[in-house]
Amino acid sequence: MNQKADQVLKSATQLSRRALLIGFFQIGIIVALGARMRFLQVKEAQKYRLLAEENRINVHLLPPARGIIFDRDGRIIANNVPNYRVIMVRENAIDVDVVLEQLQKLIYIKPTDLDKARKQIKRRSAFVPVTITENLNWISFAKVAANAPALPGISTEVGLSRIYSQKENLAHVIGYVGPVSDHYLERTKDPDPLLQIPRFQVGKTGVEAQTEQQLRGTAGHRRIEVNAVGRVMRELERAEGKPGAAVKLTINSEIQNFALERMDGLSASAVVIDCESGDLLAVGSSPSFDPNQFVRGISSDAYNGLRNNVFGPLRAKAVQGTYAPASTFKMVTALAALENGVIRSDETVFCPGHLDIAGTRFHCWKRQGHGEMNLADSIIQSCDVFFYTIGQKVGIDKISDMARRFGLGQHHDLPLSAISRGVAPTPDWKQRSFDKGWLLGDTVNASIGQGYVLASPLQLAVMAARLATGRTVRPRLIQNIDGEVMPLGGGAQLDVDPVHLAVVQKAMFGVANTKDGTAFSKRITTQELRMAGKTGTAQVRRITAEERTTGVIPNEDLPWEKRDHALFVNYAPHDNPKIAVAVVVEHGGGGSSIAAPIARDITLFALTGEIPDLKHYPTELRNQIKREQKKLAPRLIDWSSVGTSGRAKT
Repeated sequence: MNQKADQVLKSATQLSRRALLIGFFQIGIIVALGARMRFLQVKEAQKYRLLAEENRINVHLLPPARGIIFDRDGRIIANNVPNYRVIMVRENAIDVDVVLEQLQKLIYIKPTDLDKARKQIKRRSAFVPVTITENLNWISFAKVAANAPALPGISTEVGLSRIYSQKENLAHVIGYVGPVSDHYLERTKDPDPLLQIPRFQVGKTGVEAQTEQQLRGTAGHRRIEVNAVGRVMRELERAEGKPGAAVKLTINSEIQNFALERMDGLSASAVVIDCESGDLLAVGSSPSFDPNQFVRGISSDAYNGLRNNVFGPLRAKAVQGTYAPASTFKMVTALAALENGVIRSDETVFCPGHLDIAGTRFHCWKRQGHGEMNLADSIIQSCDVFFYTIGQKVGIDKISDMARRFGLGQHHDLPLSAISRGVAPTPDWKQRSFDKGWLLGDTVNASIGQGYVLASPLQLAVMAARLATGRTVRPRLIQNIDGEVMPLGGGAQLDVDPVHLAVVQKAMFGVANTKDGTAFSKRITTQELRMAGKTGTAQVRRITAEERTTGVIPNEDLPWEKRDHALFVNYAPHDNPKIAVAVVVEHGGGGSSIAAPIARDITLFALTGEIPDLKHYPTELRNQIKREQKKLAPRLIDWSSVGTSGRAKT
């Protein structure tokens, strides 16, 4: 019995120890769990609260207002206007087709918009809004808003859209905006998340494209609460973005408009530059187009009409087009010869109407020849043989070096698309470009601005400004960005002997103001406004020996695309140059008959600020000019109706 009692006592003692150990173990687990819970609930509470918030709160980007673009006088060129849209949420529409049918009874919806909307409705989640139509007028927008309760799933929304109030006037300068395309995303390294926003628009061409970063602005955001399936429950926070910068151009819209209308019906271009500052006052290419078509989505037919137009309305000819400068280049050859001591200003060359060089006959435009010519007379009367002769002596390297000093064959850094460099050719350039050696005939052609020499109207205007001032005038298109002024383009003194430059300037004055001058009949008669200039006629086809024998076919009897290009460069007033002008008329014929009168009229408008008074013209031309102005005046923009609200910073 005692033995059994001892065994029972021993077993009870062992059991009590085990229970105690288990109890301590359980208490330890409870304490550890409690400590962990306290750690998670107290010390880590903020972290997990934030994680929970991130799971139920989305952040959406808000596109900023695009920067406004002004002309030099504070007129708005590119602005933002409300874009009235109609949107649909499919899950609220009950029957999409019925709702769309009812909507079409209220407002007109383009079939293309409707097709696009139907595809998006099928492709997107039922709770995601889809744009049915946009760019509505206020009356249509108000109709939909008033009837929205009877249109399940339909609501209205207001955004911003780009508008170009001057339409065709500045299309090639401003360019236009368009939606971000896959191609744009592929070729840009821009990481801005704004580019991912549906329907977000960026600059495609012109100033809109080249100043995209400044005009775009900074995105805003809104924080919204969504449920488990991503449906928006409420907006928690909204912060609007920072609008894009205001850009003020150097362009004078009135001069630009006059230049374009003066070139109406022609494939042409004109550039007007301020000789003091380098400001580009007009950069016109004719015909033009309405950039608003591209913002709102241009139809295939309309785009093909522009693309297939033989006059090339989509081409910014003033900066992209390159042409043989023809006789407008002769001042460059003359200065190269004078600077290198090849000829004196009073030295003469006899012109019999042609010059035979290395078995090839090079003709002067005047078949019977000019006779004895000195340098000034050769510019005034545009004698080709004189320049054939001195061109051989001075050589192409020195001619091209002089051309570059005057802005030809150079890239001018401007915020415009596809600016042409042109060509100031050298033997090395020809070898690289064509794998051919330089010939003496190449130099002869280049001496009169033909052959391989190419220049844009912009470059020709820069050349004229440098000839006028003797300074390295640099073109400037942007006056300031958000008040930050861009450097002026007045430039330093050219590396050219002023005596030699004065010889050429006097000859250019003679072109328009002496009876033998090729532009005498297109002169400005008012003493204080008289211009100095140079005509040019660029040959675009080869004239055969047989044709020269039987008679060269007049331009007007040739197909349009085989006619000569007409050119004219000038500056005025000749004794105190304020502006320089270059005009190129594609396949226009003679520079003196076609380009010179256009440049003269643009010059007068730029100097006087109004349709030129008849007193500035020769008496015998005034009736003709009066008739031309009568047709021109109604086409000009009525500037009294163009607002200047929101003037740019000065």
